[in-house]
Amino acid sequence: MRLSVAFENTRDTDAGRGPVQVGWFLNESKGGVIYDAPERVRSVEMNREHAKSASRCPAVINMESRYFMVKCPFDIHIGFVRDDQGKPMLRNLAGTQSAIRANKLGEKLHLTNEVEWRTKGVPTIQLSLPYVFVSDEPVYASQVSPFMHYNRDPLPGTIFGGRFPINVWPRPLMWAFEWHEPDKPIKIKRGDPLFYMGFETQSPERPITVTETELTPELQDYMDLISGAVNYVNQTFSLFEAAEERRPETLLKPIARKRDRS
Repeated sequence: MRLSVAFENTRDTDAGRGPVQVGWFLNESKGGVIYDAPERVRSVEMNREHAKSASRCPAVINMESRYFMVKCPFDIHIGFVRDDQGKPMLRNLAGTQSAIRANKLGEKLHLTNEVEWRTKGVPTIQLSLPYVFVSDEPVYASQVSPFMHYNRDPLPGTIFGGRFPINVWPRPLMWAFEWHEPDKPIKIKRGDPLFYMGFETQSPERPITVTETELTPELQDYMDLISGAVNYVNQTFSLFEAAEERRPETLLKPIARKRDRS
């Protein structure tokens, strides 16, 4: 079985029937209870009584069905400062009222090296997350801003998103943010939308289900195979075909739960 990282290479093959299954799991279990399952973006709470309501529009429903929301796992209230030597630093503005200990926040959230900032004077911060998405057929995932959720107090910057094939490159996600107005604080509450994951398949008419999957030894071994590649090469996309050649045929093993987020 060849999964292929390019949809064009699979047009003459059997695309499968039924929903396209996407699996998700946490690559670390310590404190995993704070990380909610991804939720499909829906507008069911909005007006659906009128026949012309946007909530009943097939195009709207189809678009929403392909986006899944990942929530912020803990309160974040930080500011940007520079020390006496001009070195950029993060400050926990919640102080003693912070729900997360400063040392734990520092383990998860950090500033990237200033020489790596995409725009001079625009700090980039990264929040490490244990979420991993994977599929057994060609699926591209895009990490984007939660644009369908209204934020009364917009964040002072933009999300640094990305797009990659989760069938050959399952990897832990991170929330990367470019701080365009570093004089303004970043404040996100636990449970607020952090970002969306959008999924593209070779057969757009097929629905998508997202189900928690087991971290099997085969999946762990494959993750180990591709992990850290970014530290050695600049263009990890060039490694997709090599990784695909060494990928087991099946990586998904769904976990039965009482509640299903799909």
